[in-house]
Amino acid sequence: MSHMTYLEAIVVGLIQGVTELFPVSSLGHNVLIPALVGGSWAADLNVSAPESPYLAFIVGLHVATAIGIMIYFWRDWVRIIVGFVTSIRDRDVKTADQKLAWMLILATIPVGLTGVIFEHEFRVLFGKPIRAAIFLLVNGVILYAGERYRTKRSRQADADIARERAAAELERKQAATAERERAATAERERVASSATGVPAAIPTPVPGGVAAVPSGPQAARRVEIERGIESDRRLAKRDFADALIIGSAQILALLAGISRDGVTMVAGMFRGLSREDAARFAFLLATPVIFAAGVLKLGDLGTYGHGIYGPIVAGSIVSGIGAYLSVRFLVKYFRTRTLTPFAIYCIVFGLGSILYLQLK
Repeated sequence: MSHMTYLEAIVVGLIQGVTELFPVSSLGHNVLIPALVGGSWAADLNVSAPESPYLAFIVGLHVATAIGIMIYFWRDWVRIIVGFVTSIRDRDVKTADQKLAWMLILATIPVGLTGVIFEHEFRVLFGKPIRAAIFLLVNGVILYAGERYRTKRSRQADADIARERAAAELERKQAATAERERAATAERERVASSATGVPAAIPTPVPGGVAAVPSGPQAARRVEIERGIESDRRLAKRDFADALIIGSAQILALLAGISRDGVTMVAGMFRGLSREDAARFAFLLATPVIFAAGVLKLGDLGTYGHGIYGPIVAGSIVSGIGAYLSVRFLVKYFRTRTLTPFAIYCIVFGLGSILYLQLK
């Protein structure tokens, strides 16, 4: 490829950033869309062409995607990295953060080794548009089956989290009500004392009471952080074997059309994780894998990217922003909603792409 327009780079960057987190396969879309559009797009953006810089470009976009995800999870990664460092220092694994750090490392090893050894073979054999369409269809089936045949442990985990949060919310409301009643009583006594001249008694604070219920974007973000910590503690209670099995599912995502986050979530639910915890583990796992894949391909951008550095920068900026917005949406989405809409999308888009590519 000797040419890439800004439009092509921005569209590819947006697709990469958004679909990397959505369980619909970013690589599958980046292989399929140029072929479906045709013309110069098919010529410029051919992932399976010999020495194709397009692959280096989209994988290089992974660096921007990983940065976008890390911005959202930066507090979590600080905790996890500190946990890893203190675990090395103390030669022990005691805290939830230490356990989670080692779980993420262990879960990343299988796909890391497979990608380094067989990346070229996967690209040459499966980087064709028609094969990407077929695997996108397969991805839809995996997502649908993952929801349709969820284990009882996974469903129970969802129910347990919902019950705990309902109890916590009830307790918070009761505390807020008690605090309001205390404040109202204090005000009535103050008014009465001013009329009689007798000093009012100093009210006794209600244990755990709050003067006001926090609200607004900052309060919402604080809730997100607290729920993330709660999720990490639940994840840290799982065995290292679970982490290895769930992480190994990422190998399937080396096939264009199979979603890394999708198959990781399905594997997590199969191992008994709640949908929310499965999604969080998938998103945390994605960061080191995406970042490492991008770094490994940055050298190829230097070799093949002459003349297209402007479009590369534009695509990277869009990719990072798209990843950040996507993870913000999906973290909330998977607390109450399912993989089924994404399964339907993949099946319809995959089947439609197969028919179009075969008939055109």
